[in-house]
Amino acid sequence: MKTKRIGRFISADPNVCHGKLTFRGTRILVSDVLELVAAGMDWDDIIEECQGSISRPAIAEVIRIAGLAIVQHADEYLERPI
Repeated sequence: MKTKRIGRFISADPNVCHGKLTFRGTRILVSDVLELVAAGMDWDDIIEECQGSISRPAIAEVIRIAGLAIVQHADEYLERPI
């Protein structure tokens, strides 16, 4: 598998974090940052936690792409009637 780029800031490289989505040029998992955002952590605090390796535009892009993904795959997450 080759490295795949998603947008300007996200990549999946089989040689980095087992191919999971990371911020390009880092080992910071996209899923970890999304969890921090979901928990209500301030973006500037997230950037500081990541030692400045990511930026506000990078976080914004991840949220935008995650939003697009949920809209495109919403049917997969709908609760089924009992």
